[in-house]
Amino acid sequence: MARTDSTGSTWRYRWAHRQNDRRQRVFRSADEAWRRRDEELRRLRTLAETFAGSAAAGAGLPLELGSDEVVFGVLPAAQLVEVRHTAVLPAPDLTVTPQSTPIRARRPDGIRVTDAGMAVITSRRLVLLGGGGRRDWAYGKMTGLAHDPAAPVTLIQVLDRRRASGVLLPADVAADFRFKLTLAFADAIEQRHAVIAQLDEAIDEHAQLKPFRPTIATPAQARLSGFVPGGRRTVAVAAGIALLVPAALLESDPSDPTSEVAIAATPAPSPSAGPSLPAAPAAVAAPRPKRDASSSPARDRFCGAPENPMGYGFCDGTRIRRPAAEVCDHFECVPEFWSGRGYLVECGDGSVSLAGGSSRACGAHGGVRHTFRS
Repeated sequence: MARTDSTGSTWRYRWAHRQNDRRQRVFRSADEAWRRRDEELRRLRTLAETFAGSAAAGAGLPLELGSDEVVFGVLPAAQLVEVRHTAVLPAPDLTVTPQSTPIRARRPDGIRVTDAGMAVITSRRLVLLGGGGRRDWAYGKMTGLAHDPAAPVTLIQVLDRRRASGVLLPADVAADFRFKLTLAFADAIEQRHAVIAQLDEAIDEHAQLKPFRPTIATPAQARLSGFVPGGRRTVAVAAGIALLVPAALLESDPSDPTSEVAIAATPAPSPSAGPSLPAAPAAVAAPRPKRDASSSPARDRFCGAPENPMGYGFCDGTRIRRPAAEVCDHFECVPEFWSGRGYLVECGDGSVSLAGGSSRACGAHGGVRHTFRS
């Protein structure tokens, strides 16, 4: 026997079941993404603290190390690349940004491969031991360093060479290689503590973005939009029609003698009828009262946004980067809502996203329509 509430309805239970299922799916997806990034940040933090090299790691390599030079890492498969045209690269820095999108195994335009061999990171330089010879990039001579965000290419400029060159790496190891190169460069300028401090700050900021477990929806919270096919839009259209019909009736004046109602109310006398009685004086229509301007409805405090207890609207205010934990109880959140890294926006299909400011915000939901503010 189907369960019913005090009103004898079962759709409220179905609505609560759908809501709870959707909230759990959104939460699990956001929590999984959050945990992956948290584990990566902590792994990099551990690597930065324990990063060390040794002269023994260079044993067997056709490379002569300096008196106090040690090897931090060796990558057997690497290619030497050069830029066809003169380019100015940004100055080397210690910024650490975990890769958020996968690196594709491709070679960018304007880059040509000139050799292949083994890449070695030491405490003084990056070396490529190729079939055509050896290429060194000394940290003390670096004037530019750039990592391609979409391809596994790292370009370097040094003082004693005019054109930029670098290495093309296997896509699956490029991110780790770049991080180790950053640590080696930081060690060379005695700034490893700056990299560790940067990672500590990133871990703390990420901890504040941990998604909250959603609240449980109950049948009593079901709204009429959960029962009517089409949801809130259908209810809004029906409400608009209900308001337009009385307005149309008010526009027609029943006291107008030229209207069809007035003509039908005074039939023509029949020829066979007796002497007509004097017509009753026409009733004088009372003047319609003027609408008091002071009684017009107050301006919508949400500026067109759906009503919600958090007070989020489209009016002037501050963009919402950290919405309330129950935001998905009152709005239709997009999948992976809590993995967004921007501000709260309304999509073209009426759902909400936390990826405002990104070119991918509401990409599959009709684009960004409005920005919520508080």
